[in-house]
Amino acid sequence: MRLAVVSDVHGNLTALDAVAADVERQGVDAVVQGGDLALMGPRPAEVVDRIRELGWEGIAGNTDELLWRPEERERQERIAPKLRPVLELLFEEYAPFTRELLGDERIDWLRGLPLQLERDGLVVVHASPGDLWRAPMPDADDERLHATYGALGAAVVAYGHIHRPFVRTVGELTVANSGSVGMPWDGDPRASYLLVDDDGVRVMRVEYDVEAEVGLLRRSRHPDVERLVAMRRTGKFVRPKR
Repeated sequence: MRLAVVSDVHGNLTALDAVAADVERQGVDAVVQGGDLALMGPRPAEVVDRIRELGWEGIAGNTDELLWRPEERERQERIAPKLRPVLELLFEEYAPFTRELLGDERIDWLRGLPLQLERDGLVVVHASPGDLWRAPMPDADDERLHATYGALGAAVVAYGHIHRPFVRTVGELTVANSGSVGMPWDGDPRASYLLVDDDGVRVMRVEYDVEAEVGLLRRSRHPDVERLVAMRRTGKFVRPKR
């Protein structure tokens, strides 16, 4: 069985189409999408429609959930006060823009997605079990990875959320991050996903037309557009200027 884990598209249909073509070339048997499909990109509706057309199973991410859970902002600000500038952008600017483009039916479809999927010994979560907002970074120690994902009882656990792909072995457990299709933050602007088969788990990188996506972003009048443009071009996280 050959599986792909594709996560964090963030409204970037240009990158998603490139990854879908690469997944087909790899001859995978099934694809799981790991959440965060729509927010922070110029074509959220088209991304959701494309995922549904492809028939990929998937889960919800934190920037999916905030579309129908505005009350989550207050809880996240209590937990992580330093994230207030980012949370303000997500909830006050990005969410209204994205909701309008998606429409109620697509949001209802996103709302119906589970928070975890298991396929052939692989468990996919968005961030951590029971938490869509927090997950270990690539430099987390083995104890942290095992404490976070070991109780799932899987041979392989894959997650997204942090936009930084890696594969680590912790005893008999393999923990892997799929990175991001639409907005990587590891310094490589190419789209990223995971390929899982009998040979193990590999990070796959796919080139796409970043400048075409930049043009779409600017024409879309998306809030905070120049920061989003910079992140797509550099493959790095850019802090809000507020």
